[in-house]
Amino acid sequence: MLDLKLFQKDFELFAQKLKNKKVDEDLLKILSELFAQLKKEKAILEELQAFQNKFSKELSNSTNKEELKIQLSENKAKISSLNQKVNALQNELQTISHSIPNIPDDDVPIGKDEDENIELKKVLEPPRFDFEPKEHFDLAAKLDWIDFVRGVKISQSRFCVLKNEAALLNRALINYMIDFNCKRGFKLVNVPFLVNSNTMFGTGQLPKFKEDMYKIDAEDLYLISTSEIPVTNLYADEIIPKEMLPLKMTCYSACFRKEAGSAGRDTRGIIRQHQFEKVELVSITKPEQSDEVFEQMVSCGSDLLSSLGLAHRHMMLCTGDLGFSAAKTIDLEVWLPGQNRYREISSISNCRSFQARRAKIRYKNEQGKNELVHTLNGSSLAVGRTLVAIIENYQDKDGKIHIPDVLKKYF
Repeated sequence: MLDLKLFQKDFELFAQKLKNKKVDEDLLKILSELFAQLKKEKAILEELQAFQNKFSKELSNSTNKEELKIQLSENKAKISSLNQKVNALQNELQTISHSIPNIPDDDVPIGKDEDENIELKKVLEPPRFDFEPKEHFDLAAKLDWIDFVRGVKISQSRFCVLKNEAALLNRALINYMIDFNCKRGFKLVNVPFLVNSNTMFGTGQLPKFKEDMYKIDAEDLYLISTSEIPVTNLYADEIIPKEMLPLKMTCYSACFRKEAGSAGRDTRGIIRQHQFEKVELVSITKPEQSDEVFEQMVSCGSDLLSSLGLAHRHMMLCTGDLGFSAAKTIDLEVWLPGQNRYREISSISNCRSFQARRAKIRYKNEQGKNELVHTLNGSSLAVGRTLVAIIENYQDKDGKIHIPDVLKKYF
């Protein structure tokens, strides 16, 4: 959540940054009008309060007490009425602010959509084949690794069943990712997959993305779309001792997302499912630590891909492609030879104090004052997409899949 006081103080700068993030201009106009109205009403209220304070003190020495009493009584009624109006305006602003995204960092490139993201670097060379590489769903069907028909039968579209070596490989990837992240200093936590609405609000899923969430009927519980949600909120409404920071955590979870806006996209295979698995990185830091920890998280995800022998690239997201809570994001995109293109496999984001303000996560700074922390999150990695990448990159001309050396001990 944005700092409304800073927003009002430098409205034009904030508004332009939000326009770059594709926030509706009509909404910004409403905000501008509310800020102006609130400023006007507060100025009148301050005048009325000053009158009340001044003449209340002079009442006992006044030569016209009765008339002054009447004036003070009328003025008090005006103050009460205006207080209600000011509170209503502040509540309206607060409600609107819940749906306004984080502002991008100054070094984030300005752009409309993913086509204007900036490639920072490539890591490893894509494999070369002396045959036409197949896509993962064709290979998996032939090997009886993934059952799409029965996944739909027991659930609905965008669900599948992993079988045989695919199920073993999936488990191996999860264990390997957790071990890799722990060696990089991220401590393992295990959290619920069902969380309440306050938790969803804290990291920005509610109210903005309510239509993408699976809710449990008649209960204040939602299935998580990423373990960033419960892990970040472990420290909601807490003041963390500064000695504990940075907190660096990793977590495996199943994730659930309606994919409401993805009709017609990735309808074949397991690139875009309603249920999927991730191993997540989450960090909570002092403001001055977050840039360094952000680089550590990007390196962790990239090095993990390299250890699996998977060619990938680093992409800086432009303003128009940034997520709701993110101030800066670097995507890691893995090479998929069956598709002959790079596809996102991880997003690492620095959310600055945006989520911390919503979730009320603070720490005691060097001056002993409560200050908002910075929160960061990133996939390390999306397990299903890593499975896809291994199937496509490690295929041979006979349709068999070879296993990366680092995973063999997990079988």
